Amino acid sequence: MAGSAATTFTGVTAGTAHAAVPASPGVTYTNTLAEQRADPHIWKHTDGFYYFTATVPAYDRIVLRRATTIQGLSSAAETTIWTKHASGTMGAHIWAPEIHFVDGKWYIYFAAGDANNVWKIRPYVLECTAANPITGTWTEKGRIALPLDTFSLDATTFAVNGTRYLAWAQNDPAVGSGTNIYMAQMSSPWAITGTPVMISRPTASWETAGGQTVNEGPAVIQRNGKVFMTFSASATDANYCMGLLTASASGNLLNASSWAKSTSPVFASNAATSQYGPGHNQFTVSEDGKSDILVYHDRSYKDISGDPLSDPNRRTRVQKIYWKSDGTPDFGIPVADGLTPVRLSSYNFPDRFIRHWEFRARIEANVSPLADSQFRVVTGLAGSGTVSLESADFPGYFLRHKNFEVWVEKTDGTAQFASDASFTARTGLADSAGISYESYNFPGRYIRHYNYLLNVQAPSTATDRADATFYTQ
Repeated sequence: MAGSAATTFTGVTAGTAHAAVPASPGVTYTNTLAEQRADPHIWKHTDGFYYFTATVPAYDRIVLRRATTIQGLSSAAETTIWTKHASGTMGAHIWAPEIHFVDGKWYIYFAAGDANNVWKIRPYVLECTAANPITGTWTEKGRIALPLDTFSLDATTFAVNGTRYLAWAQNDPAVGSGTNIYMAQMSSPWAITGTPVMISRPTASWETAGGQTVNEGPAVIQRNGKVFMTFSASATDANYCMGLLTASASGNLLNASSWAKSTSPVFASNAATSQYGPGHNQFTVSEDGKSDILVYHDRSYKDISGDPLSDPNRRTRVQKIYWKSDGTPDFGIPVADGLTPVRLSSYNFPDRFIRHWEFRARIEANVSPLADSQFRVVTGLAGSGTVSLESADFPGYFLRHKNFEVWVEKTDGTAQFASDASFTARTGLADSAGISYESYNFPGRYIRHYNYLLNVQAPSTATDRADATFYTQ
């Protein structure tokens, strides 16, 4: 699904007295979205519903659920819309279903093995003409015929400038072991035309870790005249990670040289947040259509006994994607379980965000790593209707004031720390669409920036109030 969210400000120069409300306001979700659901795919449809499918641990069926919100998918009823064949093709290893709406009909792309040869994995397609794909009838359109009859999976479809493409992962013995990413133009929602082109093969150490040579799970998001294709790499344990291919939307996408690969993973395991093996992602958009959302699976632990494919605990998670000033996506880190974090941009310096640098809090533009500028707004450590701002990449660390300077520090469990790290969220002092944070133990003092450093001070002028106003993004 092409991303449509905008995150830039319009008609604003940094440092002016008034900034436009961000085009991509803050949005939060609570992870995990769905336990024991791997290879997730969420499609936001024009009927107001999100449709969600994923691999089930038994690898024996395709399930579908829907809700009017992303969070609602967590508790939505799940329906089995197709079950594996008892014999022959499509009889085993039902993997990675994706639901798409193409030319007025629903399609599910999935991979399956044969009942008598479970590793003869190939891509297949189902079709549904009903308005509601959960209650409608699904028809088997059969296997997607590929010139090379080898292990192939993870088919996804997307359109660029009116041309529809299929991307997938496949093994070519002439290339070597493992799977590569291929693309071809489509002649129908279940058939390709022309000669496929290999646009990526795993060669870097981060693509071959864990003893597996893997590029798989392609997913596409478009923005700023670019086509971004994420893919997953390495073994399906804690080594699993995401890479990124980038091409110009006006280029020849069926020319491998049109695509540039990231030199390192763009999304990977994070011990601090206890997230391991993130990948096999897809994209959707927030309920207001203004934020791009990353949908992916991972595990909450690093060590796995036996074959990772036999471990059922990959789970579906979501978090917001941010966009760098150069127009490329920043996925950050897989955030901790629970409420997803937000970023806080300055009202009067709209390209600057609250971030920690050597644990001192400040506002800065082009923050890297992204997670330094992400904070989870949690119930205040001091209670009493307050909030505390917890660091995304240092869980257990909070914004707190010390000698009226704001730092990010690890809670020590004392009442003093709880008070220093608790704030009352107020309507923005300079803009009611914004937010200001009043100190819990020094009422009248607010978090504000001064010379780009954060302090808690009592605002008295219009400039003070502007410095103490932020927007959630």
